[in-house]
Amino acid sequence: MSYLRSDLPALSNKYYFNYGGQGPLPKSSLDAITSSWLKIQELGPFTNNVWPYISKEINETKSIIAHFCGVNIRRVCLTENVTSGCVLPLWGLPFSKEDRILISDCEHPGVVSACKELAHRSNLKIDILKVQLLREGDGEETINNNLVVQNLEKELKPSTKLVVLSHLLWNTGTIMPIELISEILSNHKNQPFLLVDAAQSFGQIPINEAAKKADIYAFTGHKWAFGPEGLGGAILSERVLKEATPTLIGWKSLINEESIHNNNPNPFHSDARRFEVATSCTPLLAGLRSSLSLLENEGNGIERIKKIKSLSYKLWEKLRNIEKLDLILKGPPPAGIISFTMNSKFSPKEIVKLLGKESVWIRVVEDPAWLRACVHVTSTNEEIEKLATLLEKITN
Repeated sequence: MSYLRSDLPALSNKYYFNYGGQGPLPKSSLDAITSSWLKIQELGPFTNNVWPYISKEINETKSIIAHFCGVNIRRVCLTENVTSGCVLPLWGLPFSKEDRILISDCEHPGVVSACKELAHRSNLKIDILKVQLLREGDGEETINNNLVVQNLEKELKPSTKLVVLSHLLWNTGTIMPIELISEILSNHKNQPFLLVDAAQSFGQIPINEAAKKADIYAFTGHKWAFGPEGLGGAILSERVLKEATPTLIGWKSLINEESIHNNNPNPFHSDARRFEVATSCTPLLAGLRSSLSLLENEGNGIERIKKIKSLSYKLWEKLRNIEKLDLILKGPPPAGIISFTMNSKFSPKEIVKLLGKESVWIRVVEDPAWLRACVHVTSTNEEIEKLATLLEKITN
């Protein structure tokens, strides 16, 4: 058993497959959060003594995230979650009337609803990039990439201003070729911005090149990174920092609080802080740093995804042998997400409840209503065997 696994109280009494919804929080990360709360109370909480501590916590956390994503620290914006990481810079992009947004048919409702409301308010058009039916086949990921590119080039219009696509699709479990897509967009007449939802990729697969290439790469710490809920961020391109305007504005957006009273025509930070808003929960920063450190102790990004793929293949193989179960991915999964349907007298939500009574936890993803199980570096063969055995019983 790895140290990380032994440091997760949530896994001591359950078989857990919901890393894509929320990862368990290590005890040492919880301790780091508690220690930070105490430190702030000892120093302040609103005194001259506390501000250097808070600045240090922010800068250290941004430095680690910048290293984790392979980017300059000035491109790191701290937010509360993936949705705010997507929406805050999205609404500041320089759209014109009749511009078009191309969004995939596998995006999370949070970003879909934001794009629809933006289109409604700004008289934009929305086109759909179809990727849901694209499947990995027998490990040949290049076939999938070619199909994605073909669909992308088919749907791009001269007035397309933004492309919205997840790095790792939350429902099918397929990895999108973000670097390749970025190259195609850079050669497009309108050079559309690329917004990437990184909810399922941050902490699970290598992300450096994708984070560098995307204009908005929004992530959260509370899923695959084992961090606390309420803390995420976005990696913003230099183009976004130059061309986009702040949206939900607060004192964190400002160079200093005095600048707003001096008729400064541009009172906002020139780096990613221009999309930060106001007071946030400082102790969570210590928790995320602790979790990222523990995660890196499990191996580098390539080593971790190798283990995840090995475990997900074991689960995929076992589920493939269940007669009344239909896997969404017909070939071995490229990461830790496995979605499926079942021919059962029970609905998907009823199946989740039945498994929960046995302390086994998966979830239903909506539209379409598939069942989804996630494995991580902390998953075990025992958990995989337990889930497969129970699912086979449910189908009988």
